[in-house]
Amino acid sequence: MKGFIKTVKSKAYFKRYQVKFKRRREGKTDYFARKRLIVQDKNKYNTPKYRLIVRLTNRDVICQVAYAKIEGDVMVCAAYSHELSKYGITVGLTNYAAAFTCYLDAGLTRTTTGNKVFGALKGAVDGGLSIPHSTKRFPGYDSESKEFNADVHRKHILGVNVADYMRSLMENDEDAYK
Repeated sequence: MKGFIKTVKSKAYFKRYQVKFKRRREGKTDYFARKRLIVQDKNKYNTPKYRLIVRLTNRDVICQVAYAKIEGDVMVCAAYSHELSKYGITVGLTNYAAAFTCYLDAGLTRTTTGNKVFGALKGAVDGGLSIPHSTKRFPGYDSESKEFNADVHRKHILGVNVADYMRSLMENDEDAYK
């Protein structure tokens, strides 16, 4: 005996179904945020709106300055942390200090306090780019007293916190240090 099976989605449903953009389906682009980053004011006729793009990979920090056109985004310049080897830095190319040294479009990255993306932002601002930002997301900001301690942030940029941790590991736990 065969039971009655209700069709949940009919042929008409699938005929009218519109798939989402490919990069949305792949989870690569947040179009809601992208629209707000690239739409220029109406009184700034044909003026490109530049943005700093920071991408963190397992081996590299990529920073790019770009603006949007109808044909696609145009990259003005790019900096990679693997370029630091030209200046004598061969290790730690993905840490906070490397992000600072490279040069804000954070993409799908979680924007938490002390994130490497904000290290890249701070490096770009110190390099002379005019980017609206707040010190609340840099390491060294105390949310209770609402004050920014620049010395703590400087230690993160120079990697002093990592060196202190490695020294404590060397003294306490030899296996974890190796």
